[in-house]
Amino acid sequence: MSILDRLSRLLRSNVNDMISKAEDPGKIIEQALRDMRAAYGEARSEVADAMSQNAKLEREAGTNRRLADEYSKKAEEALRGGNEDLAREALRRAQNSKDLAAGFDEQRATQTSTVDQLKTQLRALEAKIDEMESKKSLLAARQKTAQASETLDRATGFNKAGGAMDAFEEMEQRVSGMEDRNKAMTELRDDNDIDAMAALKAKVSGGQGQQMPGDSKD
Repeated sequence: MSILDRLSRLLRSNVNDMISKAEDPGKIIEQALRDMRAAYGEARSEVADAMSQNAKLEREAGTNRRLADEYSKKAEEALRGGNEDLAREALRRAQNSKDLAAGFDEQRATQTSTVDQLKTQLRALEAKIDEMESKKSLLAARQKTAQASETLDRATGFNKAGGAMDAFEEMEQRVSGMEDRNKAMTELRDDNDIDAMAALKAKVSGGQGQQMPGDSKD
């Protein structure tokens, strides 16, 4: 399993757990970043180990190539000395060392490919961490804006029936109603005063055609 695959499983597990607990989005992304940094440290260690193993394989291959050359020279020397059995044994060992060198070279090639893949994954992980670091501040700003909107909604009553704004509007309507009623009462009182004065004038004049003060002549 690759580094990124293991990291993906780890992040999904931790983030899903935090989401199930209704954790704050900021806490979730911070936890994800901590997990990614920890995974990055492990990945660097794996890459270093793989590179160390690659170097060891290269040394082993080189050692066996040198042994193969040495045994080949000993085989020649033994044959010149007339010792065919010794020459044959030296040739056998030379071939064995050549085979080992070839095996180590093959393994090193595979290891090199693995190291290259690990390095690529490490760079991708590093880039992802940088991306999330830059997005963290943006997410924090968006979260503050959302929280401010939620606070405003609670204050104005937009997020529920019978909120503060509804209460204010109801009080405003009540005050307007009281003002309208007072105005109507004033108008009624003025009309009653006019009717009373007309009745008084009629009574005082007694129908005698006398002009009351304030009446105008035709």
